[in-house]
Amino acid sequence: MAMNVASSSASRGRGRRGRKPIMAEINVTPMVDVMLVLLIIFMVSAPLLTVGVPLDLPQTQAKSLDQDKNPLTLSVNLKGQVFLNDTEVALNDLVPKLKAITDARGGADERIFVRGDKKVDYGTVMQVMGRLSAAGFHRVALVTEVDQGS
Repeated sequence: MAMNVASSSASRGRGRRGRKPIMAEINVTPMVDVMLVLLIIFMVSAPLLTVGVPLDLPQTQAKSLDQDKNPLTLSVNLKGQVFLNDTEVALNDLVPKLKAITDARGGADERIFVRGDKKVDYGTVMQVMGRLSAAGFHRVALVTEVDQGS
């Protein structure tokens, strides 16, 4: 009888040593690593998502407008070149291209943002705005930077 007890306890002990216990924990380290890499990627790429024409905008203390969708942006750089979003457009081709874009988007009631370098000739910006007004675009807004104070 003593042998039976010893042999049964020995076989029970051998079976448990061979198996690994079930791990019921979730390893979150790889997920945290991936999230940190994505955070860095988005922090680097976010400033690049703005309009690609480099301008030195004037500063004002006006409040920003509410934006419901991606607006059309016209930019006038220091050399007097006109850009529709990121592509350069000749002044004579500006109105037909804008009409084609606004017709595809749903009408001429769309807001158009005009960005002008603060050192650009005032007449050049007014010439662009005059063409917009003559073509029937009446929701035109001038873009400035927020004044940092003096």
